[in-house]
Amino acid sequence: MANETKVTDLEQVVVRFSGDSGDGMQLAGNIFSTISATVGNDISTFPDYPADIRAPQGSLTGVSGFQVHIGADKVYTPGDKCDVLVAMNAAALKTQYKFAKPTACIIIDTDAFQKSDLEKAAFATDDPIEEMGIKQDVIAAPITQMVKDCLADTGMDNKAVLKCRNMFAVGLVCWLFNRDLKIAENFIREKFGKKPQVAEANIRVIHAGYNYGHNTHASAAHTYKIESKVTKPGRYMDITGNKATAYGFIAAAEKAGLKLFLGSYPITPATDVLHELSKHKSLGVITVQCEDEISGCSTAVGASFAGALAVTSTSGPGVCLKSEAMNLAVITELPLVVLDVQRGGPSTGLPTKSEQTDLLQALFGRNGESPMPVIAATSPTNCFDAAYMACKIALEHMTPVVLLTDGYVANGSGAWRLPKLDEYPAICPPYAPEAMKGHYAPYQRNAETGVRYWAIPGREGFMHILGGLEKDSWTGAISTDPENHNLMCRLRAEKVAKIPVPNVPVEGCAADADLLIVGFGGTYGHLYSAMKELNNEGRKVALAHFSYINPLPRNTEAVLRKYPKVVVAEQNLGQFAAYLRMKVDNFHPYQYNEVKGQPFVVSELVEAFKKILDSEDK
Repeated sequence: MANETKVTDLEQVVVRFSGDSGDGMQLAGNIFSTISATVGNDISTFPDYPADIRAPQGSLTGVSGFQVHIGADKVYTPGDKCDVLVAMNAAALKTQYKFAKPTACIIIDTDAFQKSDLEKAAFATDDPIEEMGIKQDVIAAPITQMVKDCLADTGMDNKAVLKCRNMFAVGLVCWLFNRDLKIAENFIREKFGKKPQVAEANIRVIHAGYNYGHNTHASAAHTYKIESKVTKPGRYMDITGNKATAYGFIAAAEKAGLKLFLGSYPITPATDVLHELSKHKSLGVITVQCEDEISGCSTAVGASFAGALAVTSTSGPGVCLKSEAMNLAVITELPLVVLDVQRGGPSTGLPTKSEQTDLLQALFGRNGESPMPVIAATSPTNCFDAAYMACKIALEHMTPVVLLTDGYVANGSGAWRLPKLDEYPAICPPYAPEAMKGHYAPYQRNAETGVRYWAIPGREGFMHILGGLEKDSWTGAISTDPENHNLMCRLRAEKVAKIPVPNVPVEGCAADADLLIVGFGGTYGHLYSAMKELNNEGRKVALAHFSYINPLPRNTEAVLRKYPKVVVAEQNLGQFAAYLRMKVDNFHPYQYNEVKGQPFVVSELVEAFKKILDSEDK
């Protein structure tokens, strides 16, 4: 009689799926993440794939990975290293083993470790496990052959059968963590709704993987479970940052009572926002895939003039091209949201990797005095709130707004509690009052906020002209008067400076920290985790993480001056630190900078911050 499988409760676990670009690792990771989020676990994911359209099969440069961190309680990062590594071929094992913990369980498809596979992966011997010095538990299974046997009676060709290999790995991991396959079945049927044969084949294979683990008692007859400790009740779903951003735009349009218009041009890693919004015509969403970045932004400016909530989406290279049309929105003072999903640069750079290197471009990358509010999302799920608030600021203050996310935040996902729209603040555009009928001019302003009044074209008695040439501050006619231009530049800058934004919160040892960590945008989870580790070691460390960058929160200077040591940590060569030095006199922080195209590693942050704490410098 077989031994009964032992089940151990875990607080958290990190799983990394890896294989060839054509092995479906992103889909495998998404399915396992969705299952985990649906049962109430918190998750943080990191899709890590190459920029090649399709690298040579089995090559080291063609490996695609997907890492997911699952927790009973809140998790903040995808994890530095994994507890389970799935390596679907030799190249995946060679390149991804560095991400495995010393105690990790490693799952490999032995059918993809043949002589030719080992040669492509640059192995010198026919025993890669021994060659790499792998001491961890290895589940070596002939996955490819078992998938072929499983689907032998379906009539599917060999190519179609091999595309199902990833589901075997998902099934095996689901067994390892006692996951209910019903959720996976629903996901697969929805994913392949137009191809029922493909859906049922994948479902059959995922069950085969689960049963293989159950029947052979892989991993020493030991499985695990992660109970949910969610404290806030509600409906949860696994959502990517790009999808959350799209939903935030839709919610803002609904709240403001406006149609949502997106003018965009496809670019990695922002294209999913265009794809998602194009699915929602029933909600009054209008999407236009334009011929280039310039027209993408220009059509959005036109839609804004016509009275829509206008958005344009892109990444860093696209912002360069959009800058002229963005400046048109600045001088016409029209509401516009420019979504910049940052990626590695310069030029084409690292299109599938993540950086924070567009900050100064977002703040200053235009000609003339062209102030623009800048907001940065801090996590995949925070993208919804950041998008909503970017729209609120644009509409209520009649200004273009830059919303910064990044490849890590946009492609990563988290467990998201579906929000209630009535809990979000109202969005009230400053429409021209009826009393101005017959004598309206476009640059008449609210005396307190400095915001001009908005008249939608076609409204009787409110005829006006906007354009890229400077206008008189009172009549709206074209003006080259130097005093008027000086005034208009100052009015536009003051309007942005007056925008009310929340104070930056200080977490951790806020009262008496020896070191304040400062960051912005998508690094929040890693910096927070590093702070907590240091706090757990008895170190007095705090974190001030910025979402609102222009204007800065009113308490910025007070926070930065309160602590004896401050380190600004960012994924660039010091852009936010330079901006803070410009805004706060005699501010001289330590800096921690990386430009690797990869998320921070928490253990490396901890070590770097310890050195600063222990240094004699002030």
